Amino acid sequence: MPVEYLKETPSQTGGPYVHIGLLPVAAGLATRTQEQPHILEGAGERIRLTGVVMDGSGHPVRDALLELWQADRDGRHNAGGFLGWGRAAADPASGEWVFETIRPGVVPWRDGRPQAQHVSLLIFARGINIHLHTRLYFPEDAAALEADPVLRSIEQAGRRATLVAARTGAADLPTYRLVIQLQGEAETVFLDM
Repeated sequence: MPVEYLKETPSQTGGPYVHIGLLPVAAGLATRTQEQPHILEGAGERIRLTGVVMDGSGHPVRDALLELWQADRDGRHNAGGFLGWGRAAADPASGEWVFETIRPGVVPWRDGRPQAQHVSLLIFARGINIHLHTRLYFPEDAAALEADPVLRSIEQAGRRATLVAARTGAADLPTYRLVIQLQGEAETVFLDM
């Protein structure tokens, strides 16, 4: 059959059981070591990232799955034994997600300009056909945030704040919290990357 007569296959969402295939530990199955960033002793400053994914009506998405991608403390990806990758499932009761990792280094943009320290987050959940891509930035360096090429590309300056995590008062580890809003007035900025 000629290509021009073929119809597009309908897309499907991840469904309510996406975490079973992508994160078996969330379904009570055996844990794989790749599911949290592998942190070597002395790899960098340990931090905790927390948050919740909220739907358009303000309710937690309790079956969301997040994937984290980040650079090591020197701004390199997949270097020196630090994979810079992990997955976390939202807690089925509260919708909260947690990553324990290290503070990432500064990564250069395509043209060599430094980007503010950040991690990339991919969000998978039922009702989402293709994962959503966003970033979590750290609030401490206002000048770096102001100069970051990705943040500067967001035309509505007020929406940039949806990517900047809040530092919490946790005593054991520096902890940053980001609420990811899927729809609505405070919708998080999602990136087409």
